Order: sequence, then C-alpha cells, then structure tokens
Amino acid sequence: MPWSLRILVLAVALGAGGAIAMWTYDLGRGLTAPNAGTTRKRLSEYQEQVEKLTEERDQYSSTVNAAESQLNIERSAQKQLAAQVKALELENTRLNEDLAFFESLLPNATGPLGVAIRRLKIDLVGPNQLRYRLLIMQGGKGDRDFMGNLQLSVTTLQGGKNVMMNFPEGNSNELDKFKLSFKHYQRVEGVLTLPEGASVRLVQARVLEKGQVRAQQSANL
Repeated sequence: MPWSLRILVLAVALGAGGAIAMWTYDLGRGLTAPNAGTTRKRLSEYQEQVEKLTEERDQYSSTVNAAESQLNIERSAQKQLAAQVKALELENTRLNEDLAFFESLLPNATGPLGVAIRRLKIDLVGPNQLRYRLLIMQGGKGDRDFMGNLQLSVTTLQGGKNVMMNFPEGNSNELDKFKLSFKHYQRVEGVLTLPEGASVRLVQARVLEKGQVRAQQSANL
C-alpha cells in the first residue's frame, strides 16, 4: 500500500476515534446537566459526525483495497507476459532450425538417386543425456518408399578409456523409434541416455537398408 494512502486512512481513523471520545465526554457531562435538550442536540450532531467519518473511512478503505487488487493483477500479468516471451523465443529458435532443415532439403529435391543425411546435430541436454536431430532425404523423383533403420554410434570417454555405444541395441525395446519409412524425407530426433560420467567424443549416424549402409554422417560435440 502506498504511504500516502496509509497516512490518509490512519488520519481518518484517528479523527473518528477523537470524535467518539468527545461525544462520550460531552454525553457524560450532559447527563448531569439540567438542560437535557442541549444534550440530545449535541448527541445528534456527534452521531452525524461519526457516521460521516465512518463513511469516509470505508470509502478510503475500498480505494486502498482496489489499488492493492489492481497491483496484484498487474504483477500476475507481468509474470504471464514474461513466460509467454520466453516460450516465443524458444519457438522462434525451433522454427529457425526447421527452416534450415528444409532449406538444406530443397536443392536436392531433383538430385541424384540415393539416400543422404542432410544434417546431423547433437546437444547435451543433461549431465548424461544427449539430444540428436537429423534430416534424412531421398534424392530424385521419389518413385519408391524408402524402408530402413537409423543407427547411432556414440564414442565416449569413460574411466580414461574410449567406449563405443550403439543405439538401438539388439534387444532394445526402442527399436521402433529408429525405424525409417519415407518417400522424400524424414526428420528424426530423440534423446539418448548415457552412463554417469561419460564424456561424448563423437556421434556417427548411419542409415541402413536391409543391413547395408546407405548413408552416414558424423558430428563432434
């Protein structure tokens, strides 16, 4: 609450209290005085003053409460706007990345036959989590659907030794996530979970068709 409003409300309250005290004092004197008519008149005047001051106090209290409510609404709106701005910035970054993907795709739409990995991007999103994104395309007119699989090989440093990990593993329950089926292009992305303390050195992506490597690309972190 602003200090000016606080002081105003306090002054009104003190005024009301003073009026009540004066009314009580004069009432006591009036009760012992011989002139009862004067006492009743003063009593009526003080009652009017008390009612007026009480009404003013209530009005100022309502104003203060309304100001506090408006301030809380503005603070909440500011927080919501900040969250929306952050979400829009993230969405803008994602759209720019998507645009780069498709721009890399366009020059090859009528290129030679064959499957190619147009772009491979990797990022660490946690202490032991690696995010991958890539775009796989089939050149030419796309007369047939490509059916195959994606395989990722991650070279890590663990305990001072280089260790290669393949995804998906032979008995993994995530084989469906690495299946490929497309006519012109397919975007693939996901997150790999690595052992604690593993340091990523190199990631190699391979596109397999009936066990044969049709395309591959490597990326360093």
